[in-house]
Amino acid sequence: MTASRAPRRHRRPALLLALGSALAGVLTAAPAQAAPSDDVRINEVVTTGSVEDSIELYNKGGSAVDLSGWVLKDDKDGSSYTIASGTTLAPGAARAFDVHGAFGLGSDDKARLYLPGGGTLVDSFAWSTHSAPSWSRCPDGTGPFKAATVTLGSANSCSGGGGGTAPAAWPGGGTVAAADASGVFGQDLSGLHQEGGVLWAAQNSGRLWRLVRDGSGGWTPDTAGGWSSGKTLRYPGGSGSPDAEGVTLTGGGSAAGVYVATERNGDASGTSRLSVLRYDVSGTGGTLTAAKEWNLTSDLPAVGSNLGFEGITWVPDTHLTAAGFKDSSTGAAYDPARYGSHGAGVFFVGVEGTGTIHGYVLADSGAFTRVASFGSGMGAVMELQWEPQAGRLWAVCDNTCDGQHRTFRVDASGAFATAAVHNRPAGMPNLNNEGFTLAGADECTAGSKPVYWSDDSNSGGHALRRGTVAC
Repeated sequence: MTASRAPRRHRRPALLLALGSALAGVLTAAPAQAAPSDDVRINEVVTTGSVEDSIELYNKGGSAVDLSGWVLKDDKDGSSYTIASGTTLAPGAARAFDVHGAFGLGSDDKARLYLPGGGTLVDSFAWSTHSAPSWSRCPDGTGPFKAATVTLGSANSCSGGGGGTAPAAWPGGGTVAAADASGVFGQDLSGLHQEGGVLWAAQNSGRLWRLVRDGSGGWTPDTAGGWSSGKTLRYPGGSGSPDAEGVTLTGGGSAAGVYVATERNGDASGTSRLSVLRYDVSGTGGTLTAAKEWNLTSDLPAVGSNLGFEGITWVPDTHLTAAGFKDSSTGAAYDPARYGSHGAGVFFVGVEGTGTIHGYVLADSGAFTRVASFGSGMGAVMELQWEPQAGRLWAVCDNTCDGQHRTFRVDASGAFATAAVHNRPAGMPNLNNEGFTLAGADECTAGSKPVYWSDDSNSGGHALRRGTVAC
């Protein structure tokens, strides 16, 4: 994300509920009336923050439900949001709806769900204080509402914050040092990915860097192949300026393409464009035009244009199938053969505005399927990194969360769950770190290996820093 933050919209004054009930802080869930699709429940409500005025629905039944024409309301009958035709909700799935264009959700308000026509109530939930940051059913679809982490579109964080694991000290050395020369990159250096002796770096200004070792433990721009000042990124067709936030590779390495996660087109910076772009980096020209774009914006809850994709990483199919990973789109064990040619893995992207991580199969044809969504347990996700040596997924937050790092592994249920929570290294100031990457197993020495961070703010004239982590 660039240094500026999206402005917060002022909330409308809260209206007192006509029922006169509600002691402060009391939550009530009204019983649903019998309906042909009684398995659909209001599952999560967010009233404030970067995704304010959002209502999530959950299908606790065993078959898909057609939500075409269903109606969402707040506490006023005159306010309504009609769900678009063709909208379905698979069994065990959650889907969020951004209702702020139709009505606002106040600090003392109600969310109501009706069948088409708005006359038959299916479910409702009332509250008397703003979400902090989310009101979530626990367990999904059946339990009472509680305060929890925002997990719109994915399983609710019923343990109270992405696993509830207490933070531990950094699992490596406490010393952190600059890993670049002063004044090389300036601000907005974001996602990182190490490929042996090459460090790939994405910059928000629509630039991709290929860095090589500088001989002193750090990195410097490659002077060969036209990389001296990085290369300008374009969308397919050669237009636009992708706001590059994250970068990753598949098992084929950079020869199979470099994948960049973007949150918007810099030429239309007020509009979200949550895309993954694939680039052929074999040429010597100064501009890279994307060979493929997977625009995922319509598949995800709306966020501010500067609060979208921040991190991306690729996890191989071989690991996921061996670990018993469950495909949320089918409710069954993940089967790569179902998706044809797709790069032999799942791409996980992190959303800053919701702190949610989503897993996608990105087919070579341009099709995409969301196979996982889960909360990070942090207020924002700025970077994701898969560490094959340890079989764990890293999620990193910047100074918004005091530099917290979390790791995830596939649990017995087939979902990614929090394995550990770590504070930043003791020698690391609370920097605006938007990038993080780990060296491979081949660099392990005496039980530790290098790791690197990129500071979006270029504090003290340095955008890259290095430390160590236990192998």
